Amino acid sequence: MTELPQLAGFVRRSTSIGAEIVAHFERLISTGELAPGTRLPSERDLASSLNVSRTSLREAMHELEVKNMVARRPGRGTVVTEPSTQANDLYDRISEAERTLRDVAELRETIEPRFAELAAHRITDSTLLALEAVLEATRQPLTQDESIKQDIAFHMLVAQASQNRLLVSLGTLANEWTASTRALSHADAPSRRLSHDGHQRIYECLLRRDPEAARQSMLQHLSDVAALTRSHHPSF
Repeated sequence: MTELPQLAGFVRRSTSIGAEIVAHFERLISTGELAPGTRLPSERDLASSLNVSRTSLREAMHELEVKNMVARRPGRGTVVTEPSTQANDLYDRISEAERTLRDVAELRETIEPRFAELAAHRITDSTLLALEAVLEATRQPLTQDESIKQDIAFHMLVAQASQNRLLVSLGTLANEWTASTRALSHADAPSRRLSHDGHQRIYECLLRRDPEAARQSMLQHLSDVAALTRSHHPSF
């Protein structure tokens, strides 16, 4: 049986229980705590584990299914969805030499500001809650690996908030190709603080539902990360 953390830390009176449940699962999926292919417990067991009503859980699962984060499969129950097979095929066809730091940075600068712009139009309360949880985690001292994990979670949540599956597939690719870049940009505590501060500014724009400000904040954040990466890796 898949064990899931409780909803502690997500309860906020201005949002519905359903939004809190969705935020909970969005964070678990975006951080990899719930891996693709994971089968969730039955509706009854899951509602009992999270101490929520089955009605609230059912509504939350429907929203997650619409966002293509889970799928309900006959005979298997509810399963965390796999990354796009088209994205994986494209990744396999591109050589290591083509996946340079520069190329990946340019890819991110092309697609991620658009993610933020669309997200400002389409983001749900549940995704805002999930982003808050990531920001809360990165306010604390973290190891390099944990900081990278939360960084990827933040950017994937913004991508998913765009509600464009094709763009999300490209975002998944970009995340797979940026392991070396992220290792450089999370190398020390000041670098990790810069990442958190950039994310905080993006979140505030999304909270205001300001598309242009969100786009500009993402552009500035990626520019700051690129400059930081160059300082650690002059050939970048």
